[in-house]
Amino acid sequence: MPDLTLPDVYLGYPMNLISKVATFDTRIPAYLHRLERVMDTYLPSADTDPDRLHQAMRYACSGGKHLRALLIYACGATLGVESERLDPAACAVEFIHAYSLVHDDLPGMDNDDLRRGHPTVHKAYDEATAILVGDALQTLAFNVLANAGPLDAEQRVRMISCLTLAAGSLGMAGGQAVDMASENSTLSIEQLESMHGRKTGALIRAACQLAGIAAQAPNSVRNALDSYGKFLGLAFQVQDDVLDQIADTATLGKTAGKDQLQHKSTFPSLLGLEQAQHRAAALFDEARAAARTISDEPGPLLWLTDHIQQRDH
Repeated sequence: MPDLTLPDVYLGYPMNLISKVATFDTRIPAYLHRLERVMDTYLPSADTDPDRLHQAMRYACSGGKHLRALLIYACGATLGVESERLDPAACAVEFIHAYSLVHDDLPGMDNDDLRRGHPTVHKAYDEATAILVGDALQTLAFNVLANAGPLDAEQRVRMISCLTLAAGSLGMAGGQAVDMASENSTLSIEQLESMHGRKTGALIRAACQLAGIAAQAPNSVRNALDSYGKFLGLAFQVQDDVLDQIADTATLGKTAGKDQLQHKSTFPSLLGLEQAQHRAAALFDEARAAARTISDEPGPLLWLTDHIQQRDH
């Protein structure tokens, strides 16, 4: 792994030592820069055969909010974990997320033309390449964890187990299956929350757990991390449904109003827009309350929660 020292003065210090002198918002650009540099070392070179596939993999990973990686860094900062011990998990979860978006956009799934303000992978390249990009990014994620040098063998295995469960049929993939099967039907609030708990929430909760594994946190802390991730994941999805209704395509970077066009149940459609906004706010508050049970200095998680709640895309 090449040297990843960054110009940001905070990045080279244990996060627990700087929590009182810097807000997480001031560190977000540095974390994103760090993540991009580490991802660059794991992604195959764009001129390595098969070059078209590798170029498309890099295209799929470019841009975006990288929320799940930021969540790993924030949880790690709260628990006093050095950034280099969090880098493999941050990259792995982003590769899984990127693969899921590529496949989600395919004609056989949500059939979307725009992602992160740019043509989707199957539009920029072709459908077969997009399928292979998703396949390759998924396997790359687990290779990264299997060879995570800063972690011991037990931590690597636990991380792989955690991420496979979150990404599989009992997690993200299963949630997507339910989402597709529920088009043109009306779900109850309980069914909608259950679906998004898998489709969106499972990977967010896994990000919290991956940081806990890196920290070798006790079960009580890992349970608190899971509660925080559960509330944050649902808040994020309710907010996403709201933004899909009130924001425009240019701001979102993806097709606005797509859920309504596909006749999907959403939180605004079931609760009404104002009540959905109130529900999101309450869930963000519950996430903050859970964060305060994780550590006496939960600043990074509180700041990240604020950052997410204030987003417009």
